[in-house]
Amino acid sequence: MPQPTISDVHVDRPLTDLSVRFSQKADMFIADKVFPNIRVQNRSDKFYTYDRSYWFKSDAQLRGPGSESAGSGYAVGTDDFSCDVYAVHRNLSDQVRANADSPITMDRDATEFVTQHMLQRREQAWVTNFFTSGVWGTSVTGGTNFTVWNDYANSDPIRDLRDGVLKMAKNTALKPNTLVMGAEVWDSLQDHPDYLDRIKWTQKGVVSEDLISSLVGVDKTYVAWSVKNTSAEGETAAYDFNLGKNALLLYVPPSPGLNTPAAGYTFSWSGLFGSGSNGIRIKRFRMEWIESDRVEAEEAIDQKVVASELGYFYGGAVA
Repeated sequence: MPQPTISDVHVDRPLTDLSVRFSQKADMFIADKVFPNIRVQNRSDKFYTYDRSYWFKSDAQLRGPGSESAGSGYAVGTDDFSCDVYAVHRNLSDQVRANADSPITMDRDATEFVTQHMLQRREQAWVTNFFTSGVWGTSVTGGTNFTVWNDYANSDPIRDLRDGVLKMAKNTALKPNTLVMGAEVWDSLQDHPDYLDRIKWTQKGVVSEDLISSLVGVDKTYVAWSVKNTSAEGETAAYDFNLGKNALLLYVPPSPGLNTPAAGYTFSWSGLFGSGSNGIRIKRFRMEWIESDRVEAEEAIDQKVVASELGYFYGGAVA
C-alpha cells in the first residue's frame, strides 16, 4: 500500500529565525583606537613642525654688566597630508530583492557588507603605514636584536619593552604611553614565566592588558584581533591576523592640538558630505538603468606618521 514519504509532505525552506554569517565587530579593529582623528576641511594641507634639537639645549651664557644677553633661535618647518578617497559598493537588483526569502534583509546586509570592507581596508592600511619596520625612529627584529618572546628560557620581554621606553624618553623627553601588539604576541606573553612570576600574588593571577601596561609603564595596551582573508577571489580562503607577530610602542597624546607632538594622526576629510566622525559615509541611490539600488561606502583619510621618533617597533616579536 503506497504511503507518503517525508519528502512528499515537507519541502525544505530557510528558517526565518536563524542564519549564519561571519563578520567582525567594529571594536575588533584597532585602526581608529590608537591615534587621534583630526577632521580637516580641505582634502590636503600642511601643518607646522618644530625641530626639537633647538628646544633640548640651552644657549644661556653668563651676562656681564652692560652687555648683551646670549641670542638663540629655533627652526620651523612644515609637513603635509592628503586624504585619498576610497570607496566600495554593492548593487541590489530589484528582481533579486523581490525574490529574496525571509530572513534575508538585503539592504541591511549590503550596508554591513560595504562597511566591513571599509573597516578592513583601513585596518590593512594602518598596518602598512604604522605597523612595520623602517617607519619608526627605532625598529628591532626578534632573533637578531632581541630573543623572540616565546623562547621562554632565554627571552626577557619586560626588559626589551622597557629598553624601548628608556630609549624614547632619552631621545624625546616623552615616555611612550601606548603598546600595540598582534594577537599571537599577546598569546605568547600570557604564558611567559617572567610575567607569571611577577603577577602570581595578584588577585587574579592572570596576565591582562592592564597588568602588561603597568609592568611596562604605559597607559594603554591594545591587542589586535582583526582577521583578513589573504587569498584572491575564487581561490581557497586563507585567513590570518592583520597585525602579525609584531609589537609597537608609541607616544600618543589624548587629543591633537597646537604644539602637541604625536607619533601619528589620522586625518579625515570633512568635505565628504554626510561622513561620520571617522570619515566614512554610507550612500544609497537609485540606478534605474540597471534596475538596482546601490549601497556605497566611501572615506577620505590619511594615516600619517607625524613624529617617527615617538615609535619603537618590534618586528617578529614571536617566532
